[in-house]
Amino acid sequence: MTTSEIKISAIVGQGYDEFWNCKKRYRVLKGGKGSKKSATTALNFIFRLMKEKESNLLVVRQVMNTHRDSTYAQLKWAQERLGVSQYWNNTVSPLEMVYKPTGQKIIFRGFDDVLKLASTTVSMGYLNYVWIEEAFEIANESDFDKLDLSVPRGSIPKPYFKQTTITFNPWSETHWLKKRFFDVSSPFVETFSTNYLCNEFLDQTDRLVFERMKQTNRRKYEVAGLGNWGISEGLVFENWSVGEIQIPNEEEYMWKSFFGLDYGYTNDPTAFVAFKANPTQKQIYIYNEFYQKRMLNCDIANKIKELGFAKERIRADCAEPKSNDDLRRLGIGRITPSVKGRDSILNGISAICEYHITVKPSCVNMIRELSSYVYDEKPNQNGMKMPKDQENHLCDALRYAFEDVKFFKPKKEMDVHIESGDITKNDFNGGWDL
Repeated sequence: MTTSEIKISAIVGQGYDEFWNCKKRYRVLKGGKGSKKSATTALNFIFRLMKEKESNLLVVRQVMNTHRDSTYAQLKWAQERLGVSQYWNNTVSPLEMVYKPTGQKIIFRGFDDVLKLASTTVSMGYLNYVWIEEAFEIANESDFDKLDLSVPRGSIPKPYFKQTTITFNPWSETHWLKKRFFDVSSPFVETFSTNYLCNEFLDQTDRLVFERMKQTNRRKYEVAGLGNWGISEGLVFENWSVGEIQIPNEEEYMWKSFFGLDYGYTNDPTAFVAFKANPTQKQIYIYNEFYQKRMLNCDIANKIKELGFAKERIRADCAEPKSNDDLRRLGIGRITPSVKGRDSILNGISAICEYHITVKPSCVNMIRELSSYVYDEKPNQNGMKMPKDQENHLCDALRYAFEDVKFFKPKKEMDVHIESGDITKNDFNGGWDL
């Protein structure tokens, strides 16, 4: 193996000296978009592992299959950026990276496979580093505790040390990450906050995006731009949290799935949402989404089929009748136009606000919208405050689909036995349908 001199400061840039050299047990970094937090973290770990010949890294996200296009790609970029790609063997099956000279590994896991996560080990050296990317997706602090008790594990000889690095966008100040790491002082924790202003590698067009955001959507700029904690004041929907709901078998009859679709293309994304509603307990559970620009109608149909929702009733924007007809022709036969009319937006929002919304952590775009969808400070010509027409594509899809919730009247399962050879009907959900 030949050696060459690399000037790290020129590759990494400024603003991360303390983060780069931190050796505390928990290294916690919140930052806005374009703050180079993930890029710097990836560079730091490739540098560390090549320097420390017995260190290994476990990279964790909420959902395992999101690694390939995020952390795996970022770490692969870091190898190329440092000019050391030839020393690494990167595979996707299994998803891992191996440093060829020593056999050190970077392993990828998800919280959606807790048993595999807790049993992660390496064959040589120490599994002393953990990187949790997009940690805001982890809804339950108890899930983090399970990982923290399992990895890194065991005694680590000096000069090696154990460290968990946590990186995320701070969409809501109510998240457990703030209370645990930012609101208290601990000798074992070092917290950092960065934003696009410390990223000298952004070009002028990148910076103009943030300047425009500063003028048009101050709340989003505070979080996505400056990396400040999101707050609930002024939000259209304040009745929401991030988490997962496990519905007991005996309560399944109280829940029903609903689906909404808002069209977009060049400037706006196409937004699809799937959620369950429980009118009895006034709960909504958002469990699936897709959110993408430049989707043709055939792409939308294929995505709906891929998710397994092709036969479901889907409320779609009534302003796009041609698109609705296209989707029916493409096999999405139960597309139904949304209901619009005078005050339909405010009435729909009012109805949803009677419910508590729980968003599955993997629905990151819905989390972002709910954190950014706000009322306009200026009332309209009728003296009413309306929501800003920004960060609302999934929220609109949610509102379209919610029109059907009012027709859902849960009925407890029936257990009817008719003797003498007549029909037997057991565990029927929702009453007789003759």
